[in-house]
Amino acid sequence: MARAAVTGSSGKLGRAVVTHLLEHGWDVLALDRTPSPRADVESSVVDLTDAGQAVEALGGFDEHRAPIDALVHLAAVPAPGLVPNAATFANNVTASYNVYSAALRAGVRKIVWASSETVLGLPFDETPPYVPVDEEYAPRPTTTYSLVKTLEEELARQLCRWHPDLSMTGLRFSNVMYPEDYAAFPGYDADPALRRWNLWGYIDARDGAQAVRRGLEHREPGADVFIVANADTVSARPNEELLADQFPDVPRRGDVGVHETLLSIDKARRVLGFAPEHSWRDAAGR
Repeated sequence: MARAAVTGSSGKLGRAVVTHLLEHGWDVLALDRTPSPRADVESSVVDLTDAGQAVEALGGFDEHRAPIDALVHLAAVPAPGLVPNAATFANNVTASYNVYSAALRAGVRKIVWASSETVLGLPFDETPPYVPVDEEYAPRPTTTYSLVKTLEEELARQLCRWHPDLSMTGLRFSNVMYPEDYAAFPGYDADPALRRWNLWGYIDARDGAQAVRRGLEHREPGADVFIVANADTVSARPNEELLADQFPDVPRRGDVGVHETLLSIDKARRVLGFAPEHSWRDAAGR
């Protein structure tokens, strides 16, 4: 049984990831500043901004001594504006560096980490270069949070240059949703501007967890990044109507579909085998 350490395991996406990995035969070590809500998972409370704690958490201490085969790094201040910018930068950069260094020291050579859709230029006050957006254009961070995510992607590339046997998979997650969040979705149709900030995208936490597992199964050495979103938008309005209202001059690259995601997941589908299984439309009967 492969063993993965999951940082940020008590967070919105982290809880779904822990559940999904357990269901698919992984052994999980849950790591977070907040105690794990699960009694059936080995867990530890850890501050990853402390390098010593990161080394112990991944290298083994007391009863937590089983070796780690892989790292899933989700821990972070999860969005811009929650704390002052300097605190976001200090926490997220430091935690990522510490946990990667600790993982490498422990012999881990497979890392999946949470990047973010924000590196694409959210909230698109500067319009995207084309739609659907994809991984082909350079990051356009607009906040300290997205700046850190951009720096983490470069950190991954350089770590893989240092360690040619290292595989790091960055997942640019869209806005994470649980099924209970879907009740709010019909309200987005009142004004296309309400969700223009991320091109009307979302990711069901269960499908986000699937993407993490697919990333763990992807063993190609080197660093790579993938947009992870659900296959559709949050809106019942057709894409052409949304785009005409909010981004009339943005070029289309191919068919945008009626409700197909404008955050292209073609690369994740092709390379990782990612296949979203959930939609808010199923829950809403749309």
